[in-house]
Amino acid sequence: QVQLVESGGGLVQAGGSLRLSCGASGRTFSVYAMGWFRQAPGKEREFVAAIIWGGVATSYADSVKGRFTISRDNAKNTVYLQMNSLKPEDTAVYYCAATIRPYGLRSTTSDYNYWGQGTQVTVSS
Repeated sequence: QVQLVESGGGLVQAGGSLRLSCGASGRTFSVYAMGWFRQAPGKEREFVAAIIWGGVATSYADSVKGRFTISRDNAKNTVYLQMNSLKPEDTAVYYCAATIRPYGLRSTTSDYNYWGQGTQVTVSS
């Protein structure tokens, strides 16, 4: 089992920045990749970004490219999501996820085995 705990959410004005953190514990040696997803009220959970746990490859949703950056610190078992130039449409609950499937960077929720509890990000206009 892998346990994930997100932090760093909050309220920010449009154009501002936030950095989300996701701490992993448990069988972290089995993790192949980590991802961030988000879910706005009344909408399905959507992919935001992903990173290979033991490598440098990353993937982003088109809606966040150039504004968000995913990174990891293996020594701290932590993955980060730096969010810049935030927009009101970025408002959502952000979830951290981990997959043990070694099939490259995946962007669908069904590809991930473990999930955090989520952290709220609210961007005011």
